[in-house]
Amino acid sequence: QLQLVESGGGLVQPGGSLRLSCAASGATLDNYGIGWFRQAPGKEREGVSCISGPDGNTYYDDTVKGRFTISRDNAKNTAYLQMNSLKPEDTAVYYCAARQTGVGYSHWGQGTQVTVSS
Repeated sequence: QLQLVESGGGLVQPGGSLRLSCAASGATLDNYGIGWFRQAPGKEREGVSCISGPDGNTYYDDTVKGRFTISRDNAKNTAYLQMNSLKPEDTAVYYCAARQTGVGYSHWGQGTQVTVSS
């Protein structure tokens, strides 16, 4: 059973950077698409970025395009979200999730808090 654990969240000043990690166990991520989502207090969860399994195609929400970079290291069975030029509105709990082709995101991590504040 695939399990995901996020890490790397924390408190950062506006304009700063963080790198989130999504470490997988129980299965290899090679054939899974990985998505990063976030949920701010009082708001619905929203998709931030995703990367496909087989070909590594990436997608970014307009709110993070040019600032965030998603990547994966199949050898380490880990996916990443590099977040630069962080803004207070990026404050949220960030989740990674995995999906197989043709199936919705069925595996979720527990989330990691990102707080952008001066």
